[in-house]
Amino acid sequence: MITGTTRVAAVIGWPVEHSRSPQMFEAAFAATGIDAVMIPIGVPHESLALVVGALRAMRALGASVTLPHKLAAAALCDELTGAARAIGAVNCLHIAGDRLVGHNTDCHGFTDSLAAAGLAPRGARCVLLGAGGAARAIVVSLLDAGVPEIRLVNRTTRRAEEIAEAVGGPIKVLPWEARADALTDAALLVNGTTLGMAGQQPLALELAKLPTSAVVYDIVYVPLLTELLKAAQARGNQTVDGIGMLLHQGRPGFKAWFGQDAQVTPELRAFVLGT
Repeated sequence: MITGTTRVAAVIGWPVEHSRSPQMFEAAFAATGIDAVMIPIGVPHESLALVVGALRAMRALGASVTLPHKLAAAALCDELTGAARAIGAVNCLHIAGDRLVGHNTDCHGFTDSLAAAGLAPRGARCVLLGAGGAARAIVVSLLDAGVPEIRLVNRTTRRAEEIAEAVGGPIKVLPWEARADALTDAALLVNGTTLGMAGQQPLALELAKLPTSAVVYDIVYVPLLTELLKAAQARGNQTVDGIGMLLHQGRPGFKAWFGQDAQVTPELRAFVLGT
């Protein structure tokens, strides 16, 4: 029941129909007894500043930010947390009084979802596809975890080079045409693009050179079992789907808004997936 005291949060993206953040936060609100609601708002790029300004004017809690706005949203903030500043992108906006604070919790979502699957990237040679906001967070997470090498592959090579220049560390930028060869002796493959997501172009990637001992992680969660994950499972690779990253990145965002933790449970996963 929405009343005059109900706090409002939003998830903003373009498109936004794929987002399961409203279901995730609905479950968290119910579990904690918080009187709040999250609404999805489709925001084209040219309207981003206007919508964020409207959220500030209405004293909303803030917003979860999904593709393709994570980089642009950072420029609208009055303040960035350390992680958001290091990554150069935000996925959570917190309206704290008159200030708009940008957080990046994707890094926590990635590493915590790997840990939940019993995995740690330390020592693993990694191949990461993509150079958007989520990919930037994954790069920082992998470097913080102590990986010896990240092979960063993107359809626009210059965007990948910008990440390597900004972040530093053992990042090797490769052209999109070399993505299949980049898999040689890799221990972790991460799809950090929207390729393979419902409504987007498919991800064309031949896995023949990827060791069967490697882990394959796809941040896409609509569909949950992407064609990449199907192909990886068919050849015996361990896989991690994208819903874990969504759930775990939501925890620190929830704490920023309400000052208390939300728990990631099997029941929450099932609720978000509608199973």
